[in-house]
Amino acid sequence: MFGLDLLAKLFKVLRSGDTPGQIAAGFILGMVIGLTPVFSLHNLIIVFLIIIFNVNISMAIFAFLLFSGFAWILDPVFHSFGYFLLVDITSLRDLYTTLYNIPIIALSKFNNTVVLGSLISSILIMPVIYFLTKNFVVVYRTRLEPKVNKLKVVQSLKASKVYGFYEKVRDWRD
Repeated sequence: MFGLDLLAKLFKVLRSGDTPGQIAAGFILGMVIGLTPVFSLHNLIIVFLIIIFNVNISMAIFAFLLFSGFAWILDPVFHSFGYFLLVDITSLRDLYTTLYNIPIIALSKFNNTVVLGSLISSILIMPVIYFLTKNFVVVYRTRLEPKVNKLKVVQSLKASKVYGFYEKVRDWRD
């Protein structure tokens, strides 16, 4: 049931009144939290951004869950990239030393190869993911949603007594 409920909420977000930009912004902020180690200072800042700005929180949670799975797979890549940034680029060592001596920056764990590699990687792919997500929402709303609603599976599901009961129960929670 959890998977179906999550899928139903995803489709509800795609149909919601939020703009495609709000949905995409929530998605990329959740992506950053999902790709980077959770207990980091930058993730606390991103959570505040999600709360303060008008982004879709449901999509941020969905992206966090989705990209957390990818993060486990990509950790060796993030480690290699972070190692390259921290060790192999010798011209940045003085900058890293200065940053590490600032107490609040030291709490960000930027000296961890996985943290730095995953944070910089997620920042680099943010514009691309934002653009793709925003365009997907527009395409879904204009072209795919009418086709999804015409599917016999969706029509039979909506016509069933179970779906009617689900709608009544769902309305009680709102």
